[in-house]
Parts: sequence; structure tokens; C-alpha cells
Amino acid sequence: MFSFSNLFSQSKETVTYIDTPLEKLKMDIYLPKKAKEDKFLSPLVIYVHGGGFSDRDRKDGSSLGKFLAEQNVVTASIDYTLYMQDKDYGCNGITSEKVKAIQIVSNQIWQATSFLLKQSDSLKINKRQIFLAGTSAGGESVLHAAYFNKNQLKTEPIDLPIDFKYAGLISGAGALMDLNLITKENRIPMFLFHGDKDATVPYATGSHRNCPPNSTGWLMLFGSQSIAKYIERIGGTCQLFTIKDGTHTQGDTYFYYQQFYIKRFIDDVLFGDQFLRYETKSIVKK
Repeated sequence: MFSFSNLFSQSKETVTYIDTPLEKLKMDIYLPKKAKEDKFLSPLVIYVHGGGFSDRDRKDGSSLGKFLAEQNVVTASIDYTLYMQDKDYGCNGITSEKVKAIQIVSNQIWQATSFLLKQSDSLKINKRQIFLAGTSAGGESVLHAAYFNKNQLKTEPIDLPIDFKYAGLISGAGALMDLNLITKENRIPMFLFHGDKDATVPYATGSHRNCPPNSTGWLMLFGSQSIAKYIERIGGTCQLFTIKDGTHTQGDTYFYYQQFYIKRFIDDVLFGDQFLRYETKSIVKK
């Protein structure tokens, strides 16, 4: 079994969390440097990159991981199966394949969570303070991982406590296929940010990539605004940043820039604050 004994002297370590004959998936773990000496247990953020389920990798979480490590928060940025590689993820694709991509990554998020929980003592993480974060495809994946029924949708053995619940989630340009996945019993605090001119993943409610209903890749999605309004209706904690005139390109804004908003949200949740916040933000120049 991998040993984390030397991890605290480094800013990052790469480990394998899924190892099968068909696939090996890795994660980069960023830890606060003083964690080895402290008795303090840190919150954990599991970061899931974007890329349309066909591109990019765990290295996208580097900037966030380094920032949060300085704030005494552990980050695990994961690779996942790029199921849509060599497939059409647009209007001429197949809806069931789009759905399958989300289901696969949701399962792998659960497996990553299980892996990290088993290492919680070595990593000095608080098991009750595990957050999900992701942008675009990653935003869609963390939302579904938080609210999918694990018993119905698991494709691999998942060793999570029966009462396990994420402490919160952060989604940039994400969406859900069904708002009814969120209930009063399973809701968790959310920080959502989204450009209101996003033509890829709808800011409100609409089809993925604005596909017409007669296309083979037609998939309805409920974006960040619709999710926030739903939470307002059923009760819960949610913060929505609307990026005025922002497109899908702004979906990763606060994972790379003005990252203090991420830390503020984590702190607010851990302090037990309950809130509904709606803020309009300008496009951050990159």
C-alpha cells in the first residue's frame, strides 16, 4: 500500500487511486506543509477538471491546490475516464453516451472519495469536511456525484459509509439533468458560478450546447441559476455568482482567479452559516 509518510515534506504527490487491468487513474494531492506537526485535521477538496469528458487532466487543479494548501486545506485533483474521446459530444452525438460519461465520472469521484477516506489519518483530513469542486464537465460531474443515488448507479464496488455526505460543493458552469435529484434530505451547501451567456452548458434551463430537440445528442440540463432557484424553493444553502455577459470560458474563473471566494465559502460552511446569496460579477480578465 502507498505510504504518505514523506508527503508532508513536499507540496504535491501523485498517487494511483484506481488500478485495474483496464485502467489506472491518478490524483495529485496538495497538502499544507505544516500538517505533519499539527494535530489539526484539514478540510479536503476533491477537484474534477473540465474538458468535455474528452480532454485535459488533473494538472488543471494545480493552481487551486497550491492556493488551498497555503490556507490549510488539502486538495486532491483527480484524473478520470475520458469516455467521450473519439465520440461526438455535440448535437450529432448520442444522448445516452453523454449520460454515461457523467455516470462514469460520478462513480470515479466516489471511488476517489473512498480512497481518500481510507487514508484520512495519514493525510490528516477531517472526514466530515470533504468538499467537491469542478468546472464544466467537472462541474456537471460533482453535482451528479453529490446527488445521484449511489446504490442505483454504482458501476464498481464503492466502499463509502452508508450515511456519508459531502460537506459542500463548488461548481463552475455545471448543471444537473434532473433537479429532483436534490431533496431536503440530501441537499448540501453549494457555491455555483456561471456566465449568463454560456452557450455550452445552460446558465438557466436549456439543452446542452443549444441542441435542437430533434438532434440525436439532445440533452436537457438545469444550470446554475435553475439550481439556485430550486434550492431557494426547497430551502438550503447556496451562493450563486452570475458572471455578466460571461460565456462558457468563464466557467473556471474562481478556480484560477480570486480564489479567496472558494476559501470564504468553505469557511462559511464549516462555521455553520446558512445563506442564499446572489451576486453579479464582471468578467475577470485572464
